[in-house]
Amino acid sequence: MRAVVTGGGSGIGLATATAFHERGWRVACLDLDPPGEPFVGLACDVTDDQQVRTAVATAAERLGGIDVLVNNAGIGAQGTVEGNPDEEWRRVFDVNVLGIVRVTRAALPYLRQSEHASIVNTCSVAATAGLPQRALYSATKGAVLSLTLAMAADHLHEGIRVNCVNPGTADTPWVERLLAAAPDPEAERAALNARQPMGRLVSAEEVAAAISYLAGPESSATTGTALAVDGGMQGLRLRTGR
Repeated sequence: MRAVVTGGGSGIGLATATAFHERGWRVACLDLDPPGEPFVGLACDVTDDQQVRTAVATAAERLGGIDVLVNNAGIGAQGTVEGNPDEEWRRVFDVNVLGIVRVTRAALPYLRQSEHASIVNTCSVAATAGLPQRALYSATKGAVLSLTLAMAADHLHEGIRVNCVNPGTADTPWVERLLAAAPDPEAERAALNARQPMGRLVSAEEVAAAISYLAGPESSATTGTALAVDGGMQGLRLRTGR
């Protein structure tokens, strides 16, 4: 299997690329700061259509084709609906939503030639649960969820499956930066842990395992699905004090 992972330089993207490599797959990582061996590392800004087309074409050439695309590149944002200027709304949508559009558009000609074509988008529990101070981020991830379903419908007849994963708060470099900027990082980490019923953050490797399942041929009957990896955050309503 031949896979392309965007945002593959760190966090969930790098964990996913590593999981694919451990399965014996050939993997290209597209990132502003891509990793080296054992991956095909390609510098790419998903907001630049020409860079995307060049990087995807190069990945396909180096890998000998593309069977799997993981649209993982994304950025975060904090604040209520009035907390970010128009420019920031455009920037985050440009990366989180239009980035998926650009990379998928470039990869589709190669995916159509695969016998096991699969796309997995990194979404978020923010698409399905109202989180405070995440209006802009949640809006982009809601769009990713809807886009995943529409893509699954559009490309089913071509043999291309499309799914997404909905992580809870994951222990990634972006979250570490948020914690470092908080007035009381330890208290903020404790609050994030407590927000998830399992009482801890989700690991990048746990999300990568879900992506690996959705991407692989063992899930050949699964498309148009959002798989939550959130420590029970979306689905559970536990009694307090237990």
